[in-house]
Amino acid sequence: MSNKPKIIVLDDDPTGSQTVHSCLLLMHWDVDTLRTGLRDDSPIFFVLTNTRAMTPESATAVTKEVCQNLKLALAAEGITDFLIVSRSDSTLRGHYPIETDAIATELGPFDAHFLVPAFFEGGRITRDSIHYLIIDGTPTPVHETEFAKDSVFSYHHSYLPKYVEEKTQGQITAETVERFLLADIRAGSLERLLKLSNNQCAVVDGETQADLNSFAVDILAAASQGKRFLFRSAASILTALAALPPQPIAAENMAKYVRQGKPGAIIVGSHVKKTTQQLATLLQAEGTSGIEVNVKQLLDDGENQSAELLSESSEKIKVVHNAGKTPVIYTSRQELTFKDAKTRLDFGVKVSGLLMDIVRGLPSDIGFLISKGGITSNDVLSTGLSLRSARLLGQILPGCSMVITNSDHPQFPNLPVVLFPGNVGDADALETVYKRLSKNTK
Repeated sequence: MSNKPKIIVLDDDPTGSQTVHSCLLLMHWDVDTLRTGLRDDSPIFFVLTNTRAMTPESATAVTKEVCQNLKLALAAEGITDFLIVSRSDSTLRGHYPIETDAIATELGPFDAHFLVPAFFEGGRITRDSIHYLIIDGTPTPVHETEFAKDSVFSYHHSYLPKYVEEKTQGQITAETVERFLLADIRAGSLERLLKLSNNQCAVVDGETQADLNSFAVDILAAASQGKRFLFRSAASILTALAALPPQPIAAENMAKYVRQGKPGAIIVGSHVKKTTQQLATLLQAEGTSGIEVNVKQLLDDGENQSAELLSESSEKIKVVHNAGKTPVIYTSRQELTFKDAKTRLDFGVKVSGLLMDIVRGLPSDIGFLISKGGITSNDVLSTGLSLRSARLLGQILPGCSMVITNSDHPQFPNLPVVLFPGNVGDADALETVYKRLSKNTK
């Protein structure tokens, strides 16, 4: 292993690894599993906490538990040189500052915590401390997008110092936030970084990967001089910090991981507009067959309806699979309304439970699995497939990770699984991934 600090990423859904490869994703965070991550040859590993699907209280408790176990694992491995990243959504949805506060309490003190939401593969850039989503070629401030109206994580500012002030309820005021602008980053920031102290909040611009690459060089130089930094970021800064070579197998050749050229299965949980468009395109593709799961029925009488929906869906999947096609299992698309955020999260748990029962019942000889949606993907790995860890192979499309299950998995050994975030890619992206994986299907 190099003498660079180990990069430890607490990921609030499993899509933060969408710009790196050849590292471990951990679904459990007991001390022994964390030690496996610390010992691994890759400079980076991910702990999938799935906190974005939790209440603020649960998110705090889980984050603290991971950090307490991490402290023990680091001590056991004799590692003192590490960087901690709280990886979250590039459109600013998530439990900030709850998670960074919990990390600082358990693993601090830190000299600074940086907000770095830029994610270039997903068209998110930050300029003059304003975070943009590029829509049809036009940079749109994120507070004007559907993501800012999220029923659990809404916000009103794209100007990051104001976003910080809003989210910390004024505990950190906009004026006190340090801003690293494009000009600063391109000229070099080491001197400024060395002066930061007392968990100073800082926001970081980025228009291209090269910007974050040069910022990462300065971060690592400051860390080597004893500065302790914490990050709240999307995926692109991870690429910069890990500085990995290109992935071993190119995206368009990843069909070589498909088991025996068999058709696969696709699970679609995400409800953002982009997913619904991608689903419509995918269902036109040759060799796919759509199976809608009407989750509205779960509102009435959870238990019975769930069992009924499960057996109905499993029966349809079997028929499609036996016909040599790929079933596309998707939740009904109509937007449901809930009286409060907790009711919505609880309903999400119910839906996910049903989808994971469906995953567990998939034919054991499927060639591949594609999971669409961040929280859905997390549940597929940890609950549907009951994995403790998985090896990340790389990206099958910019922003879309592919992992492989262990060879000793009791039901699906060596199964390639695509983790496809809800809001990544163009209208054809899901179909592109399906075609890449099924090009050798017998």
